[in-house]
Amino acid sequence: MDEQSLLFKISTWVLPIVLAVTLHEASHGWVAWKLGDDTAFLRGRVTFNPLKHIDPFGTIILPALLLFATGGKMSFGYAKPVPVNFWALNKPRRDMVLVALAGPGSNLILAFISAVLFHTIEWVPRDVQPWLAANLTMSILFNLILCIFNMIPIPPLDGGRVAVGLLPPYLGQQLQRLERAGFAIILGALFILPWLGNFVGLDLNIFMWIVGIPAFETAGFLLNLVGL
Repeated sequence: MDEQSLLFKISTWVLPIVLAVTLHEASHGWVAWKLGDDTAFLRGRVTFNPLKHIDPFGTIILPALLLFATGGKMSFGYAKPVPVNFWALNKPRRDMVLVALAGPGSNLILAFISAVLFHTIEWVPRDVQPWLAANLTMSILFNLILCIFNMIPIPPLDGGRVAVGLLPPYLGQQLQRLERAGFAIILGALFILPWLGNFVGLDLNIFMWIVGIPAFETAGFLLNLVGL
């Protein structure tokens, strides 16, 4: 398969995206279950079966649109959020933070494992090596993007829940009020600001500043850490 073809690029994004979002959501559910809330467990969401977590728009349509829009250079996606009843947790404020950290933490671990697996590329047939290398590269980048993006301290992202749990109760409650508008704020920063920036001749690609660049820098650090 031609490494420059869009089909090759799509094939090297599908597996990393599905694995990353599946592990992310399953980790939320598993930690919540262990800390006293069995909501996700009873709904069959504490599983590595991707069909239980895939969101038609967030896991399929949005990544595909971004792949086509960027010529296969960048993509992003998400899965169906795992239901968590925070008041059922053993210690709601503390455990909310732990449940929220589980998703990004799992992505960081998967990125590290992907970096380690680069040492196995020479073990596979030569024709498969470029495809495997591309998959591992995308796995590192996508998991780091998902990790960093989700740690932005805006509800309902994981970082927002962490901030709500760590801030003094009054400040946490004020931040939590942003949850209903959180996605609108995030989508505006992702799509509307860059469009306005292009219109007025300014670089307003906030996603690249606070997620993309840190993800690339962290990827380089992980590869150096494993001796590559």
